[in-house]
Amino acid sequence: MIRFTPPAIDNEILLNFGAEVASNAARLGDKPAVIVSGRTVSWADFGVMVAQVTGKLRAQGIGRGGFVASLAENSLENVVLYCAVLSAGACMVPLPFSATGAALTRMVEDSGASMVFASPTQLEVAQGLGAKQVYPLADLLDWAADAEPAVPAQIAPGDLFNIIYSSGTTGLPKGIIHDHQFRSRQLARITRFGLTENARMIISTPIYSNTTLFAMLPTLLLGATLIVMPKFNTVEFLKLSQELAPTHATLVPVQYMRLLAEPTFDDYDLSSYEMKFCTSAPLPGSLIAKIMDRWPGNLIEVYGMTEGGISTALNCREFPDKWDTVGRAGEGCDMRVIDEQGKELPAGEFGEIVGRAPSMMPAYHNADEKTRELLWTDGEGRQYIRSGDMGRIDEDGFLHLMDRKKDMIISGGFNIYAADLEAVLRSHPDVTDTAVIAIPSDVWGETPLGFVVLAENAGSTPEGVCAWANDQLGKTQRLSKVIAMDELPRSEIGKILKKDLRAPYWDA
Repeated sequence: MIRFTPPAIDNEILLNFGAEVASNAARLGDKPAVIVSGRTVSWADFGVMVAQVTGKLRAQGIGRGGFVASLAENSLENVVLYCAVLSAGACMVPLPFSATGAALTRMVEDSGASMVFASPTQLEVAQGLGAKQVYPLADLLDWAADAEPAVPAQIAPGDLFNIIYSSGTTGLPKGIIHDHQFRSRQLARITRFGLTENARMIISTPIYSNTTLFAMLPTLLLGATLIVMPKFNTVEFLKLSQELAPTHATLVPVQYMRLLAEPTFDDYDLSSYEMKFCTSAPLPGSLIAKIMDRWPGNLIEVYGMTEGGISTALNCREFPDKWDTVGRAGEGCDMRVIDEQGKELPAGEFGEIVGRAPSMMPAYHNADEKTRELLWTDGEGRQYIRSGDMGRIDEDGFLHLMDRKKDMIISGGFNIYAADLEAVLRSHPDVTDTAVIAIPSDVWGETPLGFVVLAENAGSTPEGVCAWANDQLGKTQRLSKVIAMDELPRSEIGKILKKDLRAPYWDA
């Protein structure tokens, strides 16, 4: 099996997540642990729930080396299950409910999960995935009620923590392995962003996403309070922010965009916020400016991969002149830029970003060839993870991202970065959202096509927006056309699905 070898750390501490949650429950008593759908669960009660489900899992033969999957929206039961599986010493497999049934079946087969817990809306799908045991997640606490509470298992650095699958619709989505060493190192780093036991963190993206785990896991590790939204809604988010006074939030760019576009945004008291995080996709500088101007508290933009290796952070208050970047490499991260042939490029030149850091996944699950494709080795034999993202590192060490490598447009032999064209379109006063893709061209091979969402009562036409943008673009960058849409296709965590935009032009 091909495995990445991350750098060693002196005086390393292995965090036993299950044991830390149990310790928090014992010492924090009535302090709120989880708040969801109007229900507040104390740390003491949360600890009992986790211990009982852990005991039930053990009675069912689930322990070290075991795999348990969930197919469910955010809920108290989903959070309890995640903690209990880890407490039992097993590996959690949160399945993306946005994936097709065929893809989900392959994920269950690949992971080897013997149990699947499903929410009411996903139960029928779960029953067709081939797992030996399928249980209604809503009945989790009743299911475990007769169990003897169990203490957390001992764990080793290489024991698997979770497998996170992409929500692809063709082939087998890659299973990204995180072991306890990976998560220990990552959790230790995240807590340095200022998260403490006194925090109240609100999450609203699905638990199967590493974006959500970035916030959920350290909140529970520290003994803070986790506020869970089953599904994101702008007005509901603002109401909860005013009523529950969260200090921290982790959101994706489209959520920030929709919140700031909400007509009643300024009517709510958001003064409790100390820090907000943004992950999953780069934040446009114009949106950062609005967040910093209208929303109390600081903003940290985090860029990285679920696979690890690359990690940057932008402290928006500290570096207002770098809002067009995703920040500088985090502690222990060695970031480089390489060309198409895998040759390292000097500072300031554009190429593919690769990185090496203490937090690097061991491998893709059961996929040596995919793991090998992700690997770049420098002249001294050190392993780096290829990001597939194109960009450059400036003289101050800040990373400027351009595009996914696969999204770059090659027109008439020239490389065109969709991000450059999107930045121009986004600056049009009537454009609220945009994406640019490559489509086939008999003349140029490929040519850029723009998609925009126009503001309500906008006076502009797509043709007018196209002409306006092309007046500002270079001769080789010009858009062939602009198409208006009611909304752009997005994943559950808000990433624009460019493959869906490309499909009618390339799959025909």
